Amino acid sequence: MPLGVGNIFKGLFKQYGHTVIVLLRFLDITMLLTAAWVAFYFWHQKLVIDQDHRVVIALGILGAIIFFEIGQIYRPWRNDAMRGEVVRILRAWLFTLISVVSIVALVRLHVWLGSSYRWIATWGVLGFLFVILSRAVLSRVLQVLRARGWPQGRIVMVGLNQMAIAASRQLNESPWAGLQVIGYVDDRSKPRVLAGDVSLPRLGGLKDLAALVTREAVDEVWVAFPFKGESRAEQVLHELRHLPVSIRLVIDCFAFKMSKFLNLNEVAGIPTLDISVSPLHGINRYIKEIEDRLLALVLLIVASPVMLVVAAGVKLSSPGPVFYRQERVGWNNRSFVMLKFRSMPVNAESKSGPVWAKPGENRATPFGAFLRKTSLDELPQLINVLKGDMSLVGPRPERPDFVEVFKDQVPNYMKKHMVKAGITGWAQVNGWRGDTDLTKRIEHDLYYIQHWSVWFDLEIAMRTVVSGFVNKNAY
Repeated sequence: MPLGVGNIFKGLFKQYGHTVIVLLRFLDITMLLTAAWVAFYFWHQKLVIDQDHRVVIALGILGAIIFFEIGQIYRPWRNDAMRGEVVRILRAWLFTLISVVSIVALVRLHVWLGSSYRWIATWGVLGFLFVILSRAVLSRVLQVLRARGWPQGRIVMVGLNQMAIAASRQLNESPWAGLQVIGYVDDRSKPRVLAGDVSLPRLGGLKDLAALVTREAVDEVWVAFPFKGESRAEQVLHELRHLPVSIRLVIDCFAFKMSKFLNLNEVAGIPTLDISVSPLHGINRYIKEIEDRLLALVLLIVASPVMLVVAAGVKLSSPGPVFYRQERVGWNNRSFVMLKFRSMPVNAESKSGPVWAKPGENRATPFGAFLRKTSLDELPQLINVLKGDMSLVGPRPERPDFVEVFKDQVPNYMKKHMVKAGITGWAQVNGWRGDTDLTKRIEHDLYYIQHWSVWFDLEIAMRTVVSGFVNKNAY
């Protein structure tokens, strides 16, 4: 299913499943409390938790409530998206534990004497496992209840197209929603068979709709005609004018070739179908700015000894300046001067002009080749981040000459400039850097833009650190 379809369904389904969401919140807190008690009993052999540990547990539960909310743990969920759910839960729980440890270490150091450090580690592991297990059990229970006739909202689709099929599939695979598509009505005399069909039965024509709603106790009617089917939608309204049944219009995003970029949004109370929108608007822009400036400042302070050594190495390895200044294209197609430690002799491109770096080239000095291979030449870009020209995380910027070529060769290439260029990015941590498939890199850049969040930035930053800066495609 295209990404845009999932985004639209999140908007359509957000009013459903409130009972399940409330149950999940209660279940998560219960599981974390249970895990804390089991871990305490394992290490202390006591049934009653002492005062110090109760304070830590209270901090942990409060942190979990906050970070689980920020991490979108309680958004409408599907049982077939468990892998993504596990990652979000793990990330939020880790931030909770880090926060708790930091607070307790500053305020109540004596809590950590003895075996308490083992207790918090055990609680962390058990808490994560208990939460995941409880959600898996709940999902299975909902499936069983559904199979045994658990009361659900009954939906009839009017018209059958790819969007109607996608909606039916996701509804039937989302036990939290409590909705079921029982079939469709269409004026075509023969049943339609489309790719990805979920075998929806044809229940009659449009004129049969009113009688069908009454006979089958239908709760909602979803109109799945294309945008040009206004008259058909009006006919549905007319047929059902005497019945207290909900009517929804299923937006046929498959009518757009760029449907994977679609997202349902609301601007000043006006519903919009966003096709291509930067995530850095409103409060998001300021959050991103604060995140970049603070982290860049900290990293500059931490990396300053290394940068001094590298600067000395550049100066001693070949005559010329320490920094290499190069024009790049960034946010909103604006040019800026990007800083790097100089890795080539001065005037290395005076004859050839801008040249794409490829394997086996020998333009760099020996020390410069080492800097490129280890990505140490990129460290001065922290200054660009402090200045506001770049971000820590985002699509890598290119020279104007290359942008002019790539924008006509690679689909949606210029969309990468909807956010600030970054020192590292989603494409880079997935191996798409250097002389690699440019189309794949842009696909990853656009995925990052569509799914941007502070958590996603932190994940990419952590993966950059864990995977290291040395890369076979860096030259």
